[in-house]
Amino acid sequence: QVQLVESGGGLVQAGGSLRLSCAASGSFFSIKSMSWYRQAPGKRRELVATITSSGSANTANSVKGRFTISRDNAKNTVYLQMNSLKPEDTAVYYCNTYLELSYRAGNLEVWGQGTLVTVSS
Repeated sequence: QVQLVESGGGLVQAGGSLRLSCAASGSFFSIKSMSWYRQAPGKRRELVATITSSGSANTANSVKGRFTISRDNAKNTVYLQMNSLKPEDTAVYYCNTYLELSYRAGNLEVWGQGTLVTVSS
C-alpha cells in the first residue's frame, strides 16, 4: 500500500509563512512527479505546483513568486514553501504523486488526505 503523509498546515496571519511537507511511503519503484493542489469551500480543486523527478518545477500564476515547490528524492518528500500568505490562500491543500508502482503494475496516482491552511487577516 502506498501512502502520502502530509503535514505543516495550520493557522497563520496574512503575510506569514508555512511549509507543507508530503512524504510518500510504501511499495513503489519510483516517483515520477509530485504536486500540490488546493480546494477552498465552494471552489474547484486547483493545481498549485508540480515538480518532476528531475527537479523541473511549475507553479500556478496565482501563487507565483510566493510559493516554491521542492523535493528531496532521497526521502521521497515534496515541500511547499508558502510565503506572503493571503486570506485567499485559505484552502485544504492536497499532495498528489504520480508514481511507478512496478513494472507489472504500472503507474499509479495517489492523493494525500489533505491539510488545512487558514490565513487570517
